[in-house]
Amino acid sequence: MIAFMGIALAVILVLGFPLFMMLGFTSLLTSAIFFPNLNITIMMQQMINGISTFVLSAIPMFIFAADIMTMGHTANRLVDFVKVFLGHIYGGLGISLAGACTIFGAISGSTQATVVAIGKPMRQSLIDAGYKRTDVNALIISAANIATLIPPSIGMIVYCVLTNTSVAELFMAGVAPGLLTFLMFSAYNYFHSRRTGVPLRERASWKERLICTKRSLLALGFPALIIGGIYTGTFSPTEAAAISVLYAIICEMFIYKTITYKDIYRVALSTAIVTSALFVLIAVGQAFSWLITFVRLPQELTPLVLGVNPSAIKVLLVVSLFFFISCMFVDPTVACLVLVPIFFPVAVRAGIDPIQLGIVITLQCGIGGVTPPFGCNIFTSMCCIQRKLFRCCT
Repeated sequence: MIAFMGIALAVILVLGFPLFMMLGFTSLLTSAIFFPNLNITIMMQQMINGISTFVLSAIPMFIFAADIMTMGHTANRLVDFVKVFLGHIYGGLGISLAGACTIFGAISGSTQATVVAIGKPMRQSLIDAGYKRTDVNALIISAANIATLIPPSIGMIVYCVLTNTSVAELFMAGVAPGLLTFLMFSAYNYFHSRRTGVPLRERASWKERLICTKRSLLALGFPALIIGGIYTGTFSPTEAAAISVLYAIICEMFIYKTITYKDIYRVALSTAIVTSALFVLIAVGQAFSWLITFVRLPQELTPLVLGVNPSAIKVLLVVSLFFFISCMFVDPTVACLVLVPIFFPVAVRAGIDPIQLGIVITLQCGIGGVTPPFGCNIFTSMCCIQRKLFRCCT
């Protein structure tokens, strides 16, 4: 049966069917062949339960807020703020890119949104400064992964729903790894620019820095509001998502006046489409997760891969390897929906804290977003920034 499920997943994937059909059809086909007496309504109930969790309501609101700020001037103001302080040092523009992705990650919670919002205003500036086009593209799609670690993070919310882990605790745990990743990107950009001889930019005056800081105060208040509110217990992650939408509308519509009521409608429609696709994946993923638990797949598969009593280090290495390979072929969210129910019980028995495991899996999903041949961040960059594939963002 395990072999049948694996073959069914691979065949449906190779045939090019949508990812939700890969999970849903495999679940239904497996239950029909191996468990003919299983009531099909159980699968439907699991799908409904998968998207009935209250914390999931934070996802469309974070996406909505990020889309509003991407259409407005918030992203550009954040980029300008980072550039005036860091642009003059070696690798300054590359460091500015990573810094802008870090700050915008506290707004969007999505690597794809960060690729579009930060990549659009930064790409041509990096090329004009002497960076190679291939280096620029790689920097944009890689630095955007910082957004998946800095709260709020859609990937973290999905993990918490699957494992009943505290969203607020996982959000707070992601701050330090996110900042560490930013520092590593900064160090790479510094030494890479010195080695390749990228020209230095002129240092901005303190007057220019003061003006740019004033222009960016409201944009900088966004991550402070979300992270500070969650950390102090003022509001929950779901409440933070609702506040983020209100904050984005007030900033862009009434203060910056960069969007109109018609723009809000268009952004809401786009958010609805993205949210619907994600929630369909979560629904069928919940049914698939229930099925693999019902057939005791974790108990049968993990001893073959990990042994009888695996150490925590071995579990983390195997989890990282499986996520790295899986994300080469499917969306990171799908990989999370399939693999987390398999490895989570084993990781807990090995003494791994669920929060620590969540950070590792979130980082692996971020890496998966830039790993060919699937690489969703790569396709986002190609069609929305370089516009080489098709004009999907016009």
